[in-house]
Amino acid sequence: MASHRKPRTRVRSTGPAVGLTTAALASVTLLSTQSALAAPAPKPSIEDVQKKVDDLYRQAGTATQQYNQAKEATTKQRSKVDTLLDDVARRTEKLNEARRTLGTYAAAQYRGGTLAPTATFFLADDPQSFFDQTHLMDRMTERQTRAVSDFRTQQAKASKQRAEAVASLETLTESQTTLRTSKQNVQTKLSEARSLLSKLTAEEKARLAELERQKEAEAKRKAAELAKKQAAAKAEADRKAEEAAKEAGSGTGTGTDTGTGTGTGTGSGTDADASTKAEKVMAFARAQLGKPYVWGATGPSSYDCSGLTQAAWKAAGVDIPRTTWDQVNVGTRIATADLQPGDLVFFYDDISHVGIYKGDGMMIHAPKPGANVREESIYYMPIYGSVRPG
Repeated sequence: MASHRKPRTRVRSTGPAVGLTTAALASVTLLSTQSALAAPAPKPSIEDVQKKVDDLYRQAGTATQQYNQAKEATTKQRSKVDTLLDDVARRTEKLNEARRTLGTYAAAQYRGGTLAPTATFFLADDPQSFFDQTHLMDRMTERQTRAVSDFRTQQAKASKQRAEAVASLETLTESQTTLRTSKQNVQTKLSEARSLLSKLTAEEKARLAELERQKEAEAKRKAAELAKKQAAAKAEADRKAEEAAKEAGSGTGTGTDTGTGTGTGTGSGTDADASTKAEKVMAFARAQLGKPYVWGATGPSSYDCSGLTQAAWKAAGVDIPRTTWDQVNVGTRIATADLQPGDLVFFYDDISHVGIYKGDGMMIHAPKPGANVREESIYYMPIYGSVRPG
């Protein structure tokens, strides 16, 4: 008899699959172990750190000028807003006076038993449409006409000044936002620079200091070269001036004229005035030596770079703008070879730093956070250009 059992189904062995899975896991584990044991990223060289720190300080200098610019704009805008609000208050008072005058007319006419056109105009929901009816003006007295005209004038001016005040307040808000952003940018760049320096070992810090000394020595060497060239140029100019003076006084005429003319020179004294101003600038700058750099500061206990230059020239009676970007456009452009004490020397392509030339290729400037106002070679940083204010 035939069997009714179902044929037994063969079950495939899963041995090979398990083997493959195990091998795959082992490979992943091996790769993970190799990644963990891989050599860390190479540490930047001291030269790279120096370049990075210098660049961060330069960026902080740029952000400082943006902060100074925003702060100056905010101060000016706040003053403008205050003035406009005062004007609005005064204009509102005049408007109220005009309204009270119209109210007086309306009250007088009401007491007389009639509601005159003046009152109708003043109390109407739409005074303008009523005012456009020319017959009203024909029926008003001259005084009433002036009162209505004054009311409309004051109303229009008050509306205009309110709109100006609102616009100025919006601009002030924008300036304040820029100010906060610039301040945050400065703090961020300085924090990054401090973080980089804090990770250096004592040996690396010593190496970095040595690189700084080498950089300063090279800058001083270039300053000495400039000083020699300037001294030679001055000596040559003095020699030519002396020869010209001798030639002018060596005439041998034989006339017998004995005139006693009393002519006086008419020089403008411009050179003397410029020299006096420069002396005052340098005297002020020297008096600030040793004071700390603080970004955004304008003295008297601390300065940033453009704050120092602005204060120095103010001491000489010359007002110059607050930021390096504006100071570079003041006065006369001067070639490096023709620099004289008191001239302003600007640095970097973005004109983010400035110093006061003191002669012999050296300057007085407020360098960067953590440093004090000091003398330094103008070749310590890449020169952008120079100007002579006043």
